Amino acid sequence: MATRTEHEARNGGTGSPVRRGGRHPVATAISVFGELMITAGLVLGLFVVYSLWWTNVLADRAADKQGDTVRDRWAGGPGALDTKDGIGFLHVPAMKNGEVLVKKGTTTKALNDGIAGYYTDPVKSALPWDDQGNFTLAAHRDGHGAKFHDIDKVRAGDPVVFETRDTWYVYEVYKKLPETSKFNVGVIEPVPKESGVKKPGRYITLTTCTPVFTSKYRYIVWGELVRTEKVDRDRTKPAELR
Repeated sequence: MATRTEHEARNGGTGSPVRRGGRHPVATAISVFGELMITAGLVLGLFVVYSLWWTNVLADRAADKQGDTVRDRWAGGPGALDTKDGIGFLHVPAMKNGEVLVKKGTTTKALNDGIAGYYTDPVKSALPWDDQGNFTLAAHRDGHGAKFHDIDKVRAGDPVVFETRDTWYVYEVYKKLPETSKFNVGVIEPVPKESGVKKPGRYITLTTCTPVFTSKYRYIVWGELVRTEKVDRDRTKPAELR
């Protein structure tokens, strides 16, 4: 019969038994857990790619198609105001986001098409051609086109131009609010007093989520109309867009 010392020697010098042909249960469990974590990381990574890249691709395609429809209808040159399928295009040079089709409504479903929408509630937006009021817009900051992704690049004095079939509306940014509650509806009131103005005018307000990749707060940019230009047959852009 083998002595205890001989038994320990055959088993690596310890008193614990060794499982033949396999790893210790704890080591196996750790290995399985690690593989699961790697898999979970890959799934999360794919989800992030989908959210931040593929949804942008799909949204840009949808927005381009809708924008082309509007442009085709305007091809005959300036004429009567035409708001079918969209009221016009927003141009914000500081955001370097090209032209952004603007349509009615700010629901997630509407904005997911890579457009900007004007508010119908909780405070109804004015429209650029109204004698006074606040033209209030929203768009995504990340994913689904991310048309307002670079809103933080906008500075006081920068131009914001809105294009319709017959008129260019040129606004100048005068104030921004980097963070406010998403329940702060005062920022889109007809007279947005939080921006410093105290009387009716012709304003524009851009809103989006902040910080990037969250929807906890809202980022606000305010502008005021400084002039309008009639569209010519060549659709010559105003100086701010050249």
